[in-house]
Amino acid sequence: MSVVAGTIRTGIGGWVFPEWRGGMFYPSGLAQREELAYAATRLGCIEINSTFYRAQKPTVYAQWRDQTPAGFRFSAKVPRSLTQGRDLAAVAARADGFIEGITTLQDRLGPLVWQFGEQHPAGSQEFDRLLEGLPREANGRVLQHALEVRNRAAWTPELVDVARHHHVALVFSGSSDYPSYADPTGPFIYARLMQSRANLRAGYPQRALEQWALRAQRWARGEDNPDLPHLAHAAPPHAARDVYLLFIGAAKHRNPGAAIALQDHVHAITR
Repeated sequence: MSVVAGTIRTGIGGWVFPEWRGGMFYPSGLAQREELAYAATRLGCIEINSTFYRAQKPTVYAQWRDQTPAGFRFSAKVPRSLTQGRDLAAVAARADGFIEGITTLQDRLGPLVWQFGEQHPAGSQEFDRLLEGLPREANGRVLQHALEVRNRAAWTPELVDVARHHHVALVFSGSSDYPSYADPTGPFIYARLMQSRANLRAGYPQRALEQWALRAQRWARGEDNPDLPHLAHAAPPHAARDVYLLFIGAAKHRNPGAAIALQDHVHAITR
């Protein structure tokens, strides 16, 4: 009997970057207004960064939705006006407007990324209160919440327990600059890989991409990856998970190549 696995999507942060033009990723002569549509045919997911600074109008989300194919997903960073405040108990109610608008993406909407900076003092109890108040669905869509916590002091076994209790993902940062633990906590995995190298066409060495493809397969089957750093006890058995692997920052001009190369490795081992 074949093992049921979730969908693995590889992608990048944003889609507007001058160095991706002229043949680096976008074909020479491609109009800027056509870049999103092109990127969405080559990648499985794009993280919307602009929402961290300002939520967009629903009409803008609708335009983005209509430029992308079925099966493609946008993830989106929650506005910093929600994640930089100290009182997380009030955040859920204030998030309604953002969530209402971004669900205009309809079936193109993937995870909402709640990024908390290195100096944010919240710990497991505060995050528990935040997650308790967040909606699990909106406008008929099930919402996926991913918690990115950059304060090392906040990373405790209790934080992992809180995330598992609320069925949200803890973001794996894939970076030496931020805490990077791979405890599975929700029905999907969200990894932001942040170590692309400028001297490599695919951003990462081939062996590293092959290893990430195998890890993605394990996660998609509901398994764990014990070779990665963990903080808490082993995750309980889980059904298939969707997996999002996004190449962010570092040598940014190499990130599309990294995402496409990883996608190719994933396809090669699933044939």
